[in-house]
Amino acid sequence: MAKELRQKLGSMEYDGLITGLNPPVRVDGGVIAKLTTATVYKRGTLLAKSAKDGLLHILGEEPTAPGDGETADTYTPDCILCDDTEVGTDEDVPVDVYAAGCFDPEKVTVAEDYAITQADKDKLRTYNIVFKAATTAP
Repeated sequence: MAKELRQKLGSMEYDGLITGLNPPVRVDGGVIAKLTTATVYKRGTLLAKSAKDGLLHILGEEPTAPGDGETADTYTPDCILCDDTEVGTDEDVPVDVYAAGCFDPEKVTVAEDYAITQADKDKLRTYNIVFKAATTAP
């Protein structure tokens, strides 16, 4: 019997995270560092990269204090999480991230009590991540 040429493969609800076609969305891979308390990072979480080990952390999280003889770590705004992801306490988690694209600033998530700064936006712009609020239809 002939296989049907048309079939529904899936569906997606529009959540307003992506708000434009330029710059084009680019998906890449990354690894989120394990946490001291397990949590779920939601789609749209803004992530920063550790200068020490390249692992991703939620933007606004403070690096751990350096030990004796160690240099301090810094976190640089880097990418946006593609899908809801459970991050545990046992191991680092490989994830898909948006490495470029146009996003609604009201739909991204950062650490509690942190606000995205102009310096964060400027750094993300160097990676072709820009913010533009979604417009409503008239």
